[in-house]
Amino acid sequence: MSRSGVPVSQEVNDVFQQLKLGKSLKYIVFGMNEANTEIVVLQKSESDDYEEFVGHLPENECRYAVYDFHWNKGDEGKRSKICFIHWSPDSAKIKAKMISASSKDTIRKTLTGVSAEVQATDFAEVAYDTVLEKVSRGGY
Repeated sequence: MSRSGVPVSQEVNDVFQQLKLGKSLKYIVFGMNEANTEIVVLQKSESDDYEEFVGHLPENECRYAVYDFHWNKGDEGKRSKICFIHWSPDSAKIKAKMISASSKDTIRKTLTGVSAEVQATDFAEVAYDTVLEKVSRGGY
C-alpha cells in the first residue's frame, strides 16, 4: 500500500520483472484503472519501434511507462538503461494530473532497477533524441 496516491497492482511489478530480468519486453505503459483506485498495466510490447511506444502515450491522459533503451556509444560499445517516463501532458485534466503526480513516487519505488527518469508534458520531451540524451548522460 502507498502512503499517498493510489496503490500499484502486483501485475505492475510482475510485468516489470519480465522486462528487467527476462529482457523479453521492450516497454510497458501503466495507468490508472477505470475507478482511479490502482495503477495497472495498460500495454506491454516486445517491439523496439520507439514511435510505436510513443503512440501509446495519449494526448490528453497521464501515464507512466518504462522503456528498455539501447544505444551504441561508439568505441565503448553498446549501452542500455531502463528509463522511467512520467507522462503528464498539459492538456490532461487537472484532477488526473494531481492523482498522477501524487502516485508517481509509489510506482517508482515499485520499479527497482530504473536507471533514468524523464518527466514529460509534451511529445517533444519524449522524442527519441531527447530521451537518448537524457539516458546517455547518466539519468536523473
